[in-house]
Amino acid sequence: MQETELIYDWNTLDGSFDYSTRRGVQLNDETLRDGLQSPSVTDPAIGDKIRLLHLMADLGIAAADIGLPGAGPRAVRDVEALAREIVESKLAIEPNCAARTVRADVQPIIDVSQRVGIAIEAATFIGSSPIRQYAEDWTLDRMLRATEDSVTFAVQNNLPVMYVTEDTTRANPEVVKALYTTAINCGARRICVCDTVGHATPHGVRQLIRFVKREIVDPSGEDVKIDWHGHRDRGLAVPNCLAAIEEGAHRIHGTALGIGERCGNAEMDLLLVNLKLLGLHDWDLSRLNEYVELASEACRVDLAYNWPVFGPDAFRTGTGVHAAAIIKAEAKGDAWLADRIYSGVPAGWFGLSQVIEISPMSGISNVRHWLASHGYGADEGLCSHVFEAAKTGDHTFSNDEVHALCRQYRPAGAPVAGAV
Repeated sequence: MQETELIYDWNTLDGSFDYSTRRGVQLNDETLRDGLQSPSVTDPAIGDKIRLLHLMADLGIAAADIGLPGAGPRAVRDVEALAREIVESKLAIEPNCAARTVRADVQPIIDVSQRVGIAIEAATFIGSSPIRQYAEDWTLDRMLRATEDSVTFAVQNNLPVMYVTEDTTRANPEVVKALYTTAINCGARRICVCDTVGHATPHGVRQLIRFVKREIVDPSGEDVKIDWHGHRDRGLAVPNCLAAIEEGAHRIHGTALGIGERCGNAEMDLLLVNLKLLGLHDWDLSRLNEYVELASEACRVDLAYNWPVFGPDAFRTGTGVHAAAIIKAEAKGDAWLADRIYSGVPAGWFGLSQVIEISPMSGISNVRHWLASHGYGADEGLCSHVFEAAKTGDHTFSNDEVHALCRQYRPAGAPVAGAV
């Protein structure tokens, strides 16, 4: 049968968004800057940061925030080392650095850019919501002056500028328009719309991106790109990213494992998975698991057992019905079928595979499959021995536990052969 005959895709019925119209959407990885603002993560050693940078490039991530050099000497050293790695290794990734809308933050970016000989995009940011204005005692006039001065300073020193408004999703339209228009008039050619505190719903994202395009970017007459940067406080980060893409955002931000302040940022690994499934990212993602594991290890972030795709349980099953279906698909000699019969995400795309284990919910087929795949003979007595033990257990057996059961088994008159 044809693959299209085996899966009816409700996601593509009339009225659904045609993602093929948004091919070319890029990604900006914030792991090494915004991700490290989480109070629970460790700032990785520079060697690990360089390894992550290489993986980002290999995975087709277009740009990376390599730090906030205005934060101090160590930040400057790491930013410069990462920028040099991009140049010397000819990595296909564009660097950017965060900066407050003050010259003191922009100057270190200029210095590193000139020393290394690479354009570094200055991501100058300022709060935009009324709640932030009230807390800071900021007037709009002061915010506009800071915007004009910092953006102009960066542009005059040959830095491309991405102008970022924090908390855009809670900002008044007239303030958003005034800030972005000023930045564009001063030379910013990329603007970033932010859901800094994870406030937005997908509907809100669509309304905001639509407003920015219609009221600010289009009337400017300039080739201005729109970025989307969202957080996961309500658990809506990835859906919000998709909404931004649907409305025309050119580049989407995220971090490995969604690390970042409070509940974190949009999950870059899950963004890549979804864009691959939607046909918007054609790169080989077989090393994405390596990226996730390195970020987890280097930042000392535990990977949840049920994390999509890359968590330990993502492609494991100890359930009889599920395992039986996978085994039947394998028996047909169809790897495509076996990888999708009980999985909405094909494990093979990401260098992973389906795993059948033995638990109290298992059927006899789980046991037969496990024994066969671990080199044991087709001894029905051994199979029954393990199956009966599983049915009296209270958890999924580890491989070591099943091997121990096999060693304990003694058929009438003869010892069991060991595993091959």
